[in-house]
Amino acid sequence: MSNDANATRQESLPYKIACLCDLRDASGRVLLLRRLREPNKGLCSPIGGKLDVTTGESPAQCARREIREEAGLDVPIERLHLAGLISETSYEGRGHWLIFLYRVLGAVDVEPHDMREGRLEWFTEAEIDALPLPETDRTVIWPLIRRNEKGGEGQRPGFFAVHIDCRGERSPGDGGMRWWVEQEGPALSRIP
Repeated sequence: MSNDANATRQESLPYKIACLCDLRDASGRVLLLRRLREPNKGLCSPIGGKLDVTTGESPAQCARREIREEAGLDVPIERLHLAGLISETSYEGRGHWLIFLYRVLGAVDVEPHDMREGRLEWFTEAEIDALPLPETDRTVIWPLIRRNEKGGEGQRPGFFAVHIDCRGERSPGDGGMRWWVEQEGPALSRIP
């Protein structure tokens, strides 16, 4: 296939809109899902899912619904902080993604459990790096989350917007991607 034909095919991929939810417990551990289904089958990722575009669901409403469905928690929208906006071109060659990353403000308590999507478990920061993660998460998203969560007790995490182009040549350690931060803001405001 010529480069022009390949570019045209990739541009016509479906665009999906989703949210990811960063939940922490009182010890600072992160709640992750060991996925049994695609996308990212066999990998660990935050809970989340696609927006219900047929009903006009907002990204925050989607995050709240996914937290309720997957973690069994009813978190008010006021506790959801938009911590990141992630756009991905040609993720796994199957589609483009626009992902809203929400951090739940304050600690939550969820028992690890199995569900249809996989198993929910708590992990420390150090443990996350050793887990099987999507390459975009390992290389781009988790480092940006860590960089923008700096701040003292009672502060909201910062914000980042990043674009990840997954169409490149595959080479070990980068997943064949280029990425760049489009916007970034530090943790400044106090949590009400």
